This record gives sequence, structure tokens and C-alpha cells, in this order.
Amino acid sequence: MYETLTYTGGVHKHEEITELIEDLGGFVLQENLSQMDLVITLAVPIEDVDKVQEKAKELLGTVKIAPMAGTEIAIVSPTLARQHLPHSACDISEYLRRYGAKDNMIGLSRGAGKGISRISQDEKKLIEEHDLAVFALGSFRECILDKIHLFEDLEIPVVVTGAPDIDVEDIPGASAYVGGLGRIPSRLKRGEHIRALRSLAETVEGILDDRRKEITEDPPIVPSILVKTEIENQIPAVTDVYSPAPVVSQLDGVRIKLNYDEYKDEIGKVKVDEYILEDVSEIKRSLMYDYILVKLLPESSIL
Repeated sequence: MYETLTYTGGVHKHEEITELIEDLGGFVLQENLSQMDLVITLAVPIEDVDKVQEKAKELLGTVKIAPMAGTEIAIVSPTLARQHLPHSACDISEYLRRYGAKDNMIGLSRGAGKGISRISQDEKKLIEEHDLAVFALGSFRECILDKIHLFEDLEIPVVVTGAPDIDVEDIPGASAYVGGLGRIPSRLKRGEHIRALRSLAETVEGILDDRRKEITEDPPIVPSILVKTEIENQIPAVTDVYSPAPVVSQLDGVRIKLNYDEYKDEIGKVKVDEYILEDVSEIKRSLMYDYILVKLLPESSIL
């Protein structure tokens, strides 16, 4: 079992922390450099966490648990119009990133108005490419309950946010509901907003932990973290991708920011341990910019 962590420190001697991660059999999931500050999201065996903490202290850096690392989350807003974006949804996205999540903003094309809001099949499929979806809805109970059709039949866990207090049992299709986060025309900086964001983060962590436990009952033939590392090592084109996180790890797969038609065959031939990737996964065309989506097969599929 691996523990996901976030290391924050300076550039000076940062290679020592990355070398330690490799020596421990761990993985660097993401590395962000901003001027002289470095943030590394990493995964190491649980029994070796104290060694990383010791090295971080030696380098005058800090280490904290990143419970959402290795996951991809969709932050869904009913529209891209100003009444729904950018403030609350963007602040939710930014806050979850602090916990290691890789999240994507998705605005529905016809979600405005409780009477005419709609979601297309392509939008549903795009959302379902993620590990979890957070629907950032409005400030009125009736408006939220009238938009249940946007997510009630999605096949991934859904967390709904809004301003009023609502019992999750009144929201079919939602795994959880977090109040205090409605349509707010300013940044979420007040105390009650921070507490609501913290509650949202705890709720998402709990759902992802439950999902991990389900996956361990029939885990992928090869772990997604290892697949991510092997793709980065064996596919030179990944290094030419300008987009942040060219290979995104998910609970049961990876998203690769390369064109599907051009690179799907090359991705399928990647060797992971004694397996060939195309033999232990489904390689699909993503609805996000024609990227490559790899969904790993569980161990039961080879019985």
C-alpha cells in the first residue's frame, strides 16, 4: 500500500528528495516549480513515510498527507455564464487541489434555469471519465431539487454543493450534499465559507477512501501509479506536452494528453511489469480534446 504526500520546499537540493522517493520504490505523481518554490505530489510505501518526513525536515521543507492525490475530479457548473461561474466553482476547484486532487472545470451547455436545464449524453460521458464529480449548484432549495436530473443517473460518485441545508436523502443520485456554498459573487474568504470548503474536502476524502476500499477487493492487474510512471518513461512524446500533468493518474486508470489516433497503438505497447498495457486495460478515446483514456482491468478479468 502507498501513501500519497505533498512535499513543499525550495529548489536547492531538491534532487535529494526525488532520489529518496525512487530509492524507496515510490513515484513522483506531479512536480510544480514556481520561481524558487517546489511542490511535489508523491506516493511512497506507507512504512517509509517517516523517512520522507526526515529528509524534508533536513531540507527545510514540509510534508503533509495528500488524500486526494492520484485522483481526477470534475467540478461541474450548470453553465459557463457569470451567474454560475467563476467564483464559487473556481474556489472549490482551487481548494481541492491543495489536497492533491487533479480537477477539471466543466460547464454544461444548457444548464441555466431550473425549468430548462439539460445535460447531454456526451457531457455525461465526459463527467464519468473522472473518479468523482462535484456539482456546484445554487442558493435555493427548489432550484437544486429541480436539477437532480443533471446527475441522478451518473455512474460515478456525486457530491452536490449549494447554499441551503438539505438532507442528502432528498437528492437522488447524490452520494453527499454540502451546504454553505451557493452562488456567491465574491471569493470564498469568509470564515463560514472556509469551513464549508473544509467540510467539502472531508466529504470528498471519505467517498474516495470508500472507493479505494472497493477497488482493493478486486484491484487492477497493475496499479495506475506504476502505469503512469512507465508511460512517462517509455513514450518520449509525453515530454513535449505543454499542458500541466501530461499523464494524470486516476483510481482505476490514467488520462494521457496525447492525440488518440496518433498515439493509441504506441500507448498499447507500453510494458508494465510482465504485462503489455493493451492486454490489461481498455484504451479509449477521451471526450476531452481527443486525449487517450486508459481504464485498467481488474484481476478477476484474467480468471
